[in-house]
Order: sequence, then C-alpha cells, then structure tokens
Amino acid sequence: MEATTREARLAALPKLNEINREITAYQRADTRRAVWQLVNTLVPYAVLWYLMYRSLTISYALTLGLAVLAAGFLIRVFIFFHDCGHNSFFPSTRLNRTVGFWLGILVFTPGEQWWHSHAIHHATSGNLDKRGVGDVTTLTLEEFYEKAWLEKLGYRFFRNPLVMFILGPIFMFLIMHRLPLPRYGKRQTRSVWLTNLGVVALAAGLIALVGWKAYVMIQLPVIWLAGTGGIWLFYIQHQFEDVYWERAEHWNYVASALLGASYYKLPKVLEWFTGSIGYHHIHHLSPRIPNYYLAECQRQSPILQRWARVVTIPESLRAVRLKVYNEALRRMEGFPKAETTSVGEKQVGEAASTNLT
Repeated sequence: MEATTREARLAALPKLNEINREITAYQRADTRRAVWQLVNTLVPYAVLWYLMYRSLTISYALTLGLAVLAAGFLIRVFIFFHDCGHNSFFPSTRLNRTVGFWLGILVFTPGEQWWHSHAIHHATSGNLDKRGVGDVTTLTLEEFYEKAWLEKLGYRFFRNPLVMFILGPIFMFLIMHRLPLPRYGKRQTRSVWLTNLGVVALAAGLIALVGWKAYVMIQLPVIWLAGTGGIWLFYIQHQFEDVYWERAEHWNYVASALLGASYYKLPKVLEWFTGSIGYHHIHHLSPRIPNYYLAECQRQSPILQRWARVVTIPESLRAVRLKVYNEALRRMEGFPKAETTSVGEKQVGEAASTNLT
C-alpha cells in the first residue's frame, strides 16, 4: 500500500514548466534589498561583537548570552554568502563573487570551493548513485550491512548527534575549510588559500585591538554556535523519514525538490535569522530565487502550498534518530537493533530497523 501511494504521489507531481509559471517572477535579484540585508545584519553583528568584548569585564556568562544572538546573525550572513554562490543575491555576477568572498571570511568558508561542492549537491540531491559531495553522508541499509565492523563503527560515530552537531562545527569550519585537498581544482584551491589569508588578517587585526585571549573567548563560541545551527539546518533539509531518494535511472528533479527537500516551518524570528532557508523545497526548484523572495514565493504559489513537505520543529528533533535509508521500504530509519554481517541476512535487520535508535 505504501509503495502504491508513493507511486501515485510521484505520478501526480506537477511538471517543471507548470511550477515555473508560478515562480519565474521571483528569479530576480534586487540590489537595494541585498544591500539592506547586509546593513541590517552586518551592523548588528559588529555591535554585538563589540558588546561581547566589553562584557568580558562584567561576566563571561553575559558574553556567552550575547554569543547566541551574534551566532544568529552569523547564520544569516552565511545565507547571504550561500546566495552569492548561486549568483542570486545581487544582479551582478562580479558583485556576487566579490561580496561572497568577503562574507566567506566572516563565516570561515572558502567561497569558490564551497560553492562548487554545493552546486554538485543541487545537481545530485536525492540521487542514490551520486552521493558524496556537498551532502550529509547517508548509507542505505544494505550498504550498512555490507560494511566491515570498523566502517560501521565509523559511520555510527559520524551519525551520532554529539559528533555531528557538537564536534562537527569545529572540525568543519576551523579545520576542513582551511585545507586545500588534492581533489580541488586550481580555482577552489586558490579560494581556500585566499580565504585563509583573509581569516588570519581579520583575526590579527582584532587581536591587535582586543588581545588574543579576548578574541578567542568571543569568536570561538560564536563560530561554534553558528556552525551548529548551520549544520542542523542543512541536516533537516534532507533528513526526514519519507525523504525522496532514488536510483539514477529513475531520479526526478522535481521530485528531489518537492519530496526530497523540506519546508522547515519556523517562527518568524527564526525564519529571519536563517534567511528563509527553511523554504528549501523552493530553493532546490530554483536556486536563482534569492532568500528575500522565498517566503513570498511560497505564499503566492498554489502548487508549492500543496506540495511542500512541511517539517515542524518537533518532527525535526525526532529526525536525529534517522541513520540509514531503507530502499525496500523507501524511508529513513534508525540503526537496526540486530546487526548482521551479510546481505543475505539483512531481512532480520530490516525488521528490527523499524525500532529507531
């Protein structure tokens, strides 16, 4: 019955040209709105940074409280950086690249390298045969069974919420984004080195003003909190129980956006701090729609209102239990309670895997 319902839902999906008739009007950048977003985000972020510095002489608890708010603004900065990579923040490609580079320094992320891997993510999201670049590493249940015990242990470690959301931000933003890996092209490698130089120069300037100890006590919690929030958002955008995954020969672009990317419904204040990235189904349908038009696009489109896969905050919190994709049942599940070592025995594990852990 579930398979029949899923196939019927896939068959009923609107065609891309039908969707485009409702969303094309929003595929335009507005310099005035982009500049205003930079002002209403970067200025408060700078003020908060200064207040955190002054609060160090009062109470570090106060500093950390301000860090939570500053991290919210930094997440918003990352969304602008992200839009620049899609060439959607400003009408000018050159301006997107230039502003995006400087925003990348603030969020400790090399633009050209991250934008490249993110473009691959957009082209392959929901495609089981093209995983591995710009996405959250996800194994199928069968693949999990076929792994050696050490590989299973490594995957379990990676998918542990404490590792992904607590250690992950430090590893990603302070270590991985600093390394020009051999697989990067010249443009991506240059981006890493130039961003590293910018990060060091900005840090050196701030240390000269406030001292190295104050810099670390302020910047470290801010980048960690913002990184945690960013990784959480990226996770829940494509990690929910009935998320769309399909093999390449049957993969469908519209399905990957409407059924494989969530509409993470957040309170308005959180929607503002997250740059409306919760409307992720729209973003995957058309990355050329800037963040400042996503909410309006959702409100004005009957198709999107009907097809958006809404994920609420309570549902998103339950999603941390999801670990592997069960191709037979076409859903994300927790780790099986009874692990087997061969594919031939996987039926036992599939039955047990319905108990999410």
